Amino acid sequence: MGMNQTPASERVHISFFGKRNAGKSSVINAVTGQDLAIVSQVKGTTTDPVYKTMELLPLGPVMVIDTPGIDDEGELGALRIRKSYQVLNKTDVALLIVDGTVGRQPEDEMLIRRFKDKGIPYLVVYNKMDLVDGEPSCGEDEMWVSAREQKNIWELKERIARLGQQEEPDKRIVGDMMEPGDILVLVVPIDKAAPKGRLILPQQQTIRDILDSDGHAMVVKENGLKEALEKLGQPPRMVITDSQVFGSVAKDTPADVPLTSFSILFARYKGDLEETVRGVKALDTLRERDKVLICEGCTHHRQCDDIGTVKIPRWIREYTGSDVGFDFTSGTEFPDDLSPYRMVIHCGGCMLNEREMKYRIQCAADQGVPITNYGILMAHLRGILKRSVALFPEVARILD
Repeated sequence: MGMNQTPASERVHISFFGKRNAGKSSVINAVTGQDLAIVSQVKGTTTDPVYKTMELLPLGPVMVIDTPGIDDEGELGALRIRKSYQVLNKTDVALLIVDGTVGRQPEDEMLIRRFKDKGIPYLVVYNKMDLVDGEPSCGEDEMWVSAREQKNIWELKERIARLGQQEEPDKRIVGDMMEPGDILVLVVPIDKAAPKGRLILPQQQTIRDILDSDGHAMVVKENGLKEALEKLGQPPRMVITDSQVFGSVAKDTPADVPLTSFSILFARYKGDLEETVRGVKALDTLRERDKVLICEGCTHHRQCDDIGTVKIPRWIREYTGSDVGFDFTSGTEFPDDLSPYRMVIHCGGCMLNEREMKYRIQCAADQGVPITNYGILMAHLRGILKRSVALFPEVARILD
């Protein structure tokens, strides 16, 4: 991928769903102006979605996803539907293509319910307008097109663009929990794991967010925290620490000063803090020979591997007193089927975008497998999780 290309993670993901007879492929080809869709001799043999990055005017850089037909025939039906539902977790705009001469079917209604449950902006597109008499009427989340005669295709693109531009509320890492002029103390251990001459991404992003909020960031090493707090002469708004030194930082931070970690702030910013705090409780029910999945978001630096593959398994075996088994994945690998696992423990995901993190958390939630992250796990193992989420009362209640 060229340096000047929009990364896939930042593109609007537009997914096309529909039964095989709806003309989904011809609508996709009409919208994108290229032959992109699945064409197969045998009806319904394909179970894998097709992904294609492209420029879609007037929206700009997008990822178009063509999903397999949602018809429920044959033993592939269940697999096909599961794959389509996983695509939903990555979707920003959902388009459901319906054969206008037949109307909506039960499978269509089921998908529309899923769009609504997941809060995904969607549009029902009735195709084959050229075969219907008169100008058919439709509701606000619906429109008619003819892929064959290219009718309303430009209007469809405009509707997609409007749905794709619905802005998320302005999300902050820490800026919404502070006032201009507040001092926040950041504890950053500089050890062999820190990249030479740099701070790791979550630390940089947190500092930037504090500055954007007109606050003051005071950055210290763990052994300088006590002295820094004394010199301040007034309690800071909060102390934010790297999870690896959580224990010593908790001792050095007065009880009346709010304390949290980069991992916890990022779980809130990127994923789902409530889900990951709820998930950590599974640790207390692990038994002999249970299996735990440990996931790294990146493959490129060793320091996470050391925590993920060495320290966390050792800590868990010590904590539970049981011979728990571990599997490991890294980078973009993430298993579809989480049923073999009693819990999933994920890194902070600084190299993954919010959509991918939410997708992984949602995969676990859909399959009833608890999921947590490294930092929350470390705080729980050291008995200081409750203190570190006290800033978020609705999350703290989960631990009561």
